[in-house]
Amino acid sequence: MKKFSVLMSLYYKEKPEYFRQCMYSLLNQTIKPEQIVIVKDGPLPAKLDEELKMWIGKNPYLYTIVPLKENRGLGIALAEGIQYCRNELVARMDTDDIAVKNRFEEQLKEFEKDSKLDICGSSILEFEGTIKNVVSRRNVPLEHNQIKKYQKYRDAFNHMTVMYRKSMVLKAGNYQSCLLMEDTLLWVHMIQAGAKCKNISRPLVYARVGSDMYERRGGWNYFKKYKAGRERVLETKYINIGEYLFTISVQFLVALIPNQVRSVLYKKILRNKT
Repeated sequence: MKKFSVLMSLYYKEKPEYFRQCMYSLLNQTIKPEQIVIVKDGPLPAKLDEELKMWIGKNPYLYTIVPLKENRGLGIALAEGIQYCRNELVARMDTDDIAVKNRFEEQLKEFEKDSKLDICGSSILEFEGTIKNVVSRRNVPLEHNQIKKYQKYRDAFNHMTVMYRKSMVLKAGNYQSCLLMEDTLLWVHMIQAGAKCKNISRPLVYARVGSDMYERRGGWNYFKKYKAGRERVLETKYINIGEYLFTISVQFLVALIPNQVRSVLYKKILRNKT
């Protein structure tokens, strides 16, 4: 199996206990990463910084820490962090999620089977509290042509699940600052750059959610950010004006409904269909 790096961004709002659970899941994999790159996206609270130092102290050679002087946002943080990944294959992970024990093994097998593969993700199980409390599942299209079509309307990859080739990410222009849609823009640019795509149907990551997540996806301010992101995608010419208008119309309605209704919509409809 090839060596690979893990890329994460850690910022001041993360809870130390969530980060700890994430790290346990990474270090108890059937195939372990050769390097873990953690971007400190601005100063961290004392307890969170202590938690990070504790992990580094256990194995200093495993970690590459990339400190940013101020909080720059996920796109800028990951664009900086990937430069420090010393392996061609890079696995993304969010610092509050939990990887299935054989996540990396499953993805590495796909890259071994297909030397032309550039990006491989998976479905996710969304949970509240503990992984025993799964509230929804987000499926994604599996094959390349399905992914290309789906990406016009919604993200065809669950960001925290992907493993990709560093060279293709850089060829596509790397991550860019695009609030809410750093990953969306990257997938579009990678597809346009000729990336071969695949998703694994089996969920490989438990993704943490809560009522606050559904609340954040509502309201006028969220819609304005979403609309600005979709305008960036429209500028790539990957989507046409009709596809752009359709997606922002749907999001406008989703943003305006009550949070409780939005929560049900995500859990029962948007999360279980591809």
